Amino acid sequence: MYLPDHYRVDDLGAIHALMRARPFATIVTQGQSGLEASHVPTLLKADEGEHGVIEMHLARANLQWKQAQAGHEALVIFGGPEAYIRPGWYPTKQETGKVVPTWNYAVVHAHGRAEAMPSKEWLARHVAELSASLEERYAAPWSTDDAPESFIDVMVRGIVGLRFEISRLEGKLKLNQNKTENDQIGTIDGLRQRAEGGDLEIAELMTNGRDTSLDG
Repeated sequence: MYLPDHYRVDDLGAIHALMRARPFATIVTQGQSGLEASHVPTLLKADEGEHGVIEMHLARANLQWKQAQAGHEALVIFGGPEAYIRPGWYPTKQETGKVVPTWNYAVVHAHGRAEAMPSKEWLARHVAELSASLEERYAAPWSTDDAPESFIDVMVRGIVGLRFEISRLEGKLKLNQNKTENDQIGTIDGLRQRAEGGDLEIAELMTNGRDTSLDG
């Protein structure tokens, strides 16, 4: 990923936080048939390995799991909030006209290698923990214990787990860091007024970044 220094995120906790906040990720692998990608819910185990471990699963019929465990490096992409940035939000447009549209966004690339985890015990534990992590914010969280054990057994037989040990993490926050203070403020105001898609999340990230820089 192209990663200029002013967009780079090096703090492991911040990177892990984005991965947890956006657990639906894309795993990309390389095999004899070329590049393959699947879109999967993930569970981050931050305390395993130097950079953490990602657990996920694929349908057993999705043969990418064989490609993923072939020993080649793979990539898991976590896409955070994103927003189109209008040139009209910049005061610089009225001053010089030297502005163009752009996109602000947050993203994490996790590099590593995957190991297939076909055992029933691993999969049952993984599915239970993944469900718990996704349901924890609800007043009446669903649990795998709520379904008949025989039904869960059938579901588990239809998937293959992947344990993805992270060897390298790249975090990127592109938030108009290369713009003037007035242009940043104008962008935040524009995002809050439009308030579509990821606008408010990007505005909050920009505001927090400005507060951090002002605090030193």
